[in-house]
Amino acid sequence: MKWVIGNWKMNGLSESLHEARSIGDGVGGWTGKVVSMVCPPATLIARMTMHCAGTPLEFGGQDCHAKASGAHTGDIAAEMLHDAGARAVILGHSERRTDHGETNEEVRAKVDAAWRAALTPIVCVGEVEAERDAGRAEAVVEEQLTASLPDALPAQENEDLIVAYEPVWAIGTGRVPTEADIGAMHGQIRAHLVRRYGEAGHRVPILYGGSMKPDNAKAIMSIADVDGGLVGGASLKADSFLAIAEAAAAAEAA
Repeated sequence: MKWVIGNWKMNGLSESLHEARSIGDGVGGWTGKVVSMVCPPATLIARMTMHCAGTPLEFGGQDCHAKASGAHTGDIAAEMLHDAGARAVILGHSERRTDHGETNEEVRAKVDAAWRAALTPIVCVGEVEAERDAGRAEAVVEEQLTASLPDALPAQENEDLIVAYEPVWAIGTGRVPTEADIGAMHGQIRAHLVRRYGEAGHRVPILYGGSMKPDNAKAIMSIADVDGGLVGGASLKADSFLAIAEAAAAAEAA
């Protein structure tokens, strides 16, 4: 199974509901091969869930607080996302780590919060350009995995964890690592998950999240241990989202 998850970031108003519906109407042909999800701003989750009822499109949040409630002005609890219709939540995205100073330990606490609220955490890891240029990409990702992921998975055997590798220097720049670089990093992540979680580590989807577009999606998702994409700008329009989902289905069938 491949995953195509759109991270809409801080984009989307009421007028975007029709775009989500177009995506939902279009992905039905790939049910069973591709899980399609949009993570819009929290203000749109409930309305998109209702607007896209009857389609296979699923929804997620972009962040959550570690606590279920309390005096945390401006934050949103995992339980609130679930109540709005979310199935998953992105955690530890590079923009959260950079713009808000999120630490690995904070990300780990949010993973526990997601599980508490019956959400699938999508945990992001990845290196910045200076770290790659210094030859530290693998070490940085290993450190993030070690400290951001809990020591054990929940007992259920469904998709209880997703990891997304995002080479930070490729996000929004149009730059993409070589297929060999992507394969090597995804292989390292898979090896870490298996060491950490045993056989269950083979079941954790690993997504690629760096400037994935319709013209490179199939090639990237055909690489070993690339189970789909965490897609940014290309997920905002139905045409490009659906083209990536079609590429994912083709890669899954190959």
